[in-house]
Amino acid sequence: MKEEQVILVNENDEQIGLMPKMEAHEKALLHRAFSVFIFNDKNELMIQQRALGKYHSPGLWTNTCCSHQREGETNIEAGKRRLQEEMGFSTDLKDTVSFIYKAPFDNGLTEHEFDHILVGHYNDEPNLNPEEAHDYKWVSLEELKKDMKVNPDIYTAWFKIIFDKYYNHIKQ
Repeated sequence: MKEEQVILVNENDEQIGLMPKMEAHEKALLHRAFSVFIFNDKNELMIQQRALGKYHSPGLWTNTCCSHQREGETNIEAGKRRLQEEMGFSTDLKDTVSFIYKAPFDNGLTEHEFDHILVGHYNDEPNLNPEEAHDYKWVSLEELKKDMKVNPDIYTAWFKIIFDKYYNHIKQ
């Protein structure tokens, strides 16, 4: 199977090339990504626990899903594709805000992403892909905020950054 390519971008989110995903993470090159946040009618956020076999951040809790756009794919198309692949459902998404972050990992890889935050609404249960997500739960933003202060090590680096800096954009 051919390795997934990521879209290399500049600080203005303009495409400057393509590169295999692992190589981009090894070289810490800026590339396009997205993070999906799904809320229910109770305004609770669906968070996922990453699969235990993931190459970075295994078993950590994070936003509903996230990944990288493919060449020629819009942010919304990419978010819907990945939501189906990881969580087993589809819903409408809204592109809200974007930002650049850099997070090195213990395994020598670095996430350096131009991340687009996508927000959607869903009330049913997901159908988790066990290769992507180990577990999920619905949680209120206030409860999550408190738990992130008490247990920061159980959450992914990007989720903590997004939650800290963009709380008002994801809050409905």
